[in-house]
Amino acid sequence: MTQLVRPLIPGAVAGVTSAGFGLAVAQLVAATSQRFRSPVIDVGDRVVDRVPVPVKDLAISWFGTNDKIALLIGIASVLAIYSAGLGVLALRDRLMMALVGVSIFGLAGSAAALGARTGTDWIAPLPSLIGATVAGFSLVALAGMYSASATGPAAAGGSRRQFLLGLWGLAIGAGGLAAGASRWSSRFSAAGSRSAIGFPAPARVLEPIPAAASAEGAAPLFTSNAEFYRIDTALSVPQVPAESWTLTIKGMVDREIVVTYAELLERDLIEADITLTCVSNTIGGDLIGTARWLGVRLDDLLDEAGIQSGADQVVGRSVDGYSCGFPVAALDGRDALIAVAMNGEALPIEHGFPARLIVPGIYGYASATKWLSEIELTTYDAFDHYWVPRGYAAMAPIKLQSRIDSPRGLDRIAAGPFAIGGVAWAQTIGIDAVEVKIDDLDWQPANLADEVNNTTWRQWSLPWDATPGRHTISVRATDRNGQVQTDERAEPLPNGASGRHTVVVLVDEA
Repeated sequence: MTQLVRPLIPGAVAGVTSAGFGLAVAQLVAATSQRFRSPVIDVGDRVVDRVPVPVKDLAISWFGTNDKIALLIGIASVLAIYSAGLGVLALRDRLMMALVGVSIFGLAGSAAALGARTGTDWIAPLPSLIGATVAGFSLVALAGMYSASATGPAAAGGSRRQFLLGLWGLAIGAGGLAAGASRWSSRFSAAGSRSAIGFPAPARVLEPIPAAASAEGAAPLFTSNAEFYRIDTALSVPQVPAESWTLTIKGMVDREIVVTYAELLERDLIEADITLTCVSNTIGGDLIGTARWLGVRLDDLLDEAGIQSGADQVVGRSVDGYSCGFPVAALDGRDALIAVAMNGEALPIEHGFPARLIVPGIYGYASATKWLSEIELTTYDAFDHYWVPRGYAAMAPIKLQSRIDSPRGLDRIAAGPFAIGGVAWAQTIGIDAVEVKIDDLDWQPANLADEVNNTTWRQWSLPWDATPGRHTISVRATDRNGQVQTDERAEPLPNGASGRHTVVVLVDEA
């Protein structure tokens, strides 16, 4: 029989449709138990854990807080291309090779499920294995229908219709199964638990922030929960009901403590205004925000546990196995918290509900454990927290920095009076001065707004009579120890960016 040249498009469509149907089945299986997860999420987590740090930093610089969405789109794109190639093989009478390819993908998903940070669960690969099996059978069925359409003119029309109906049936089935899986898995959501939370009156209530703490042209003093940056390694946000949450304090302590959420709320709650900063924040970046937090002092709990001599590291662990580590020496009286609320409401789920760590003055990668489940007292010699083997510094004090919020880079403004404004921070020291340089003129002192405390950013502004043309504006801060912000540029790796923020602004004729 004359060998037919199989068209690429039917094969690619057959491959993608089969893979989509198999993945939808895998999603449905994963939705039956919290012990399961989507194969795409499992593979994505392993990518996050193993991607080189420069690639991670590049992704954050490109996509910011949308880096996880970009990763999932990338995985889906690779899967689509891979499955399209398998479909072409199947329709070109290379069915066995195509099935081997499907098996490889199933095994990759299984290996990713077994490599979870929280340990190995022997049934974790089940969604990947079932999904790959279904995808393989679907591809075999479509290849058979397509082959029948090429056997002769008499049967071709009906077989082609059968092939197209098979494609449509699998596509519609995949959509329905995916929607059902999403709806079914929503029963694991912690949203209901979060909405039912009521907090007792805090033992320490902060006064409203006075108007004198704000400066014209600066970002809002408090960052709303909706706009607060989110950088973490969780592709699938952990869902932890408060009713079942516990916190274990262990390690180099005199006695282990286990606290439930209800017991945590029975302790003295305090409010604290604290600025958080991500180590990936570039000069002038927005991976920083300030909130009014509500929580229990960490040092009070650790005093009850009794920190043993020699312990120099506090390790926080998340329910998904992520770990942070910061010095015991940071428990020096600053408002280090086990936080339960943010800006007047229970922690948003994506920001760590039911509870997270907040430690002023230390970059979030080493201190701000979300979805907190465990605190261990240990030593730096005995344990490296998550990012240390990946090239980041074990110690992570936040660097002295300042930022221009207005004007933004390449803004066009009208000539005349203009308020240059921004923020500066030096946790837990405080800002003593901010200076602004316009073009080649001397540094000018900016007007400082009142300081809220030494753990939040401080706003500043400078009136400027803008003249037409292109202007370069730079800023530098000085902390209360007399340290002047360096102009030496450094990238975020290994311990945070440094340098002075500079913007170019275009001034039009009035």
